Amino acid sequence: MTEDMSRYPLRLEGDDVPMVRFRNVTKRYGPLVVLNQLDLDVSTGEMVTIIGPSGSGKTTVLRMLMTLETIDSGVIYVDGEPLTHMERNGQLLPASSKHIRRIRSKIGMCFQHFNLFPHMTALGNCMEGLVQVLGLSRREAEERSMELLDMVGLAEKRDEHPSRLSGGQQQRVAIARALAMRPKVMLFDEVTSALDPEVISEVTNVIRRLVGAHDLTMLMVTHQMGFAKEISDRVCFFFNGAVEEQGTPAKLFENPERERTRQFLNAVLDAN
Repeated sequence: MTEDMSRYPLRLEGDDVPMVRFRNVTKRYGPLVVLNQLDLDVSTGEMVTIIGPSGSGKTTVLRMLMTLETIDSGVIYVDGEPLTHMERNGQLLPASSKHIRRIRSKIGMCFQHFNLFPHMTALGNCMEGLVQVLGLSRREAEERSMELLDMVGLAEKRDEHPSRLSGGQQQRVAIARALAMRPKVMLFDEVTSALDPEVISEVTNVIRRLVGAHDLTMLMVTHQMGFAKEISDRVCFFFNGAVEEQGTPAKLFENPERERTRQFLNAVLDAN
């Protein structure tokens, strides 16, 4: 049955428009429902972390925003505009590839395994998208890239290839590369899981500093509760493809209201 799109606004307007909004978003893989009519708002400048058991839909949220997966129903808005749909003759219709590219340019993502180009230096990794995608001159791209490498504390590593960088350094280059594209929203998928514990605080401090400096909105998925406590304004516990419970780190970790949240936290904190 075709969804009635008239119940969704063509765009979000007002003083309190969230930077990201999922409204009634459902994603299925055959009979398996991965996201179940998900409603989720992320305010401008907010740092939100998603936690939950495997298969609860956490990473699917990020993949939806990167348009690596399509949605089956509902609408996703970014910066007030629909990402998954576009307005035509007063109606919301499935978005064209051109529309998706324009909205997606507001979003940057860092992955668990860095995904740096191994044949390029740290500087080259940061410059590539600026030249090839944004069309900046090499001089402009180098200036912007060096500014970001300096902010993540790696200016002196500009000419090193990824194989000569530690895991924490590679992750910081990946963050600088994503931020060089000037996104409004940054997505982090398990960015600390491949790092040694002593390096996690280093990456956490870099993320916090960059979010403040660039007025970023941040959405993260992590299995590491310490990282979630340290970095988040709000933590969302996902279960069965929806938000089971959410709140400040202090509220969610120290006084969860839902039994399923308590079971999950007891299991993961005991395991650590």
